[in-house]
Amino acid sequence: MSELKNISHTAIDLLKNSGVKKYAFSLSENEKREFNAEDNSFSLFRTTFGQSFSLSVFIDGKKGSSSGNDLTSEGLKKTVDDAISGAVSSSPDEANDIAEKQEPAMFSYGPFEADMEKLYDRVSESFDEIAEDFPKIKLMQTVAAHNRVHRIYLNSNGTEFENFDGVYSVSYQFAGNDGENTTGIFGGSVYMKNLEQPVLSQGLLRRQFEDAEKSLITYPIDGKFEGDIILTPYALAEFGGFLIENFLSSGVIMDGTSLWLDKIGEKVVSDKVDIHLLTSDERLALCDFYTGDGYRAENVSLIEKGVLRSHLLSLYAAKKTGRPVTKNSGGIFEVAAGDSDLEDMIKSIKRGLIVSGFSGSMPGANGEFSGVAKNSFYIEDGEIKGAVMETMISGNLVDMFANVTAVSSEQISDGAMLIPYMATSGITISGK
Repeated sequence: MSELKNISHTAIDLLKNSGVKKYAFSLSENEKREFNAEDNSFSLFRTTFGQSFSLSVFIDGKKGSSSGNDLTSEGLKKTVDDAISGAVSSSPDEANDIAEKQEPAMFSYGPFEADMEKLYDRVSESFDEIAEDFPKIKLMQTVAAHNRVHRIYLNSNGTEFENFDGVYSVSYQFAGNDGENTTGIFGGSVYMKNLEQPVLSQGLLRRQFEDAEKSLITYPIDGKFEGDIILTPYALAEFGGFLIENFLSSGVIMDGTSLWLDKIGEKVVSDKVDIHLLTSDERLALCDFYTGDGYRAENVSLIEKGVLRSHLLSLYAAKKTGRPVTKNSGGIFEVAAGDSDLEDMIKSIKRGLIVSGFSGSMPGANGEFSGVAKNSFYIEDGEIKGAVMETMISGNLVDMFANVTAVSSEQISDGAMLIPYMATSGITISGK
């Protein structure tokens, strides 16, 4: 992994020799070491390697991009030639650009060297815990890995970023099984920057195993009614992603279809809602120190106490619309915790659902959505009755986030995000 500097110099020479004056590229090498287990027995240990060269060139306002995984001189030249060909055949656009020069920086985050013996021990420990604490869980597949990446980003304005990142991850596929009945397949995962804590103590894993066991008891819902729902952290992350894509992202701002096109500084949702984009956090195992456009990343507040503070715009979208560029790629997501206890949130619901997942198409431009509530539970008079099947939820994204009744003080981190539970009202729930 020490050769990337030399390879970057070769790439720059190739670009200069081809007459390219404006460019941006990234070079990366990664090494992944992983254990696989079937049921609770280890079945495979392997190490895989990867490398990539991603390049954009700009010629007379025209942009061409290409990528490849051959970092030899011949492979680099092919990628350069392909990018130049793409630029020559494209149309000029004055919005095609790269970030102005940023101060050079080197970043290091997480464990670059793996302790695979310790990871093996932690996963074995989790198997014992699952067998003891969740006897109705059938483990199907477990993947435990350490992934490390060395990456260099350079552009012709003189920006140079280099990072060395490492992270552990463990993911499980499982189902509830009592010997007679079996649930659908559940999945859970966590990312870790160290192995100091047991795997099952992190993220939502224990609750996910509990939910799989509870899903063996189903509760039929007939007809249609308007009720309240509690979004689990993963469901909230999913609907929060819809909110960003529908109303804040580059595409909808450029084409003018966003309902929040000119709402910066205005209240758009409940004052209980705070959504932020992070670069890193001590509770997270992932990081995002610079953007694909070549900016040093910054923490960004999208919504503060219900007030819209920022769109999420790439450099191209910013130049197209004359709006500020967002110096964050949007990869690390936080919804601020509230002041409510989850059990009290459940007790306050007359009739509704705890929603753990959603299966449906992207909401429409106006925010309307409809789909199946996955791995979800029916609540009546403040009591969880059982898992639901073939149950639809529908509503409007703006209304969903405007009608928030409570946000939990419990904020979950699976190493990749920081998200609480959120309760909202006015959702249409349809059974068989």
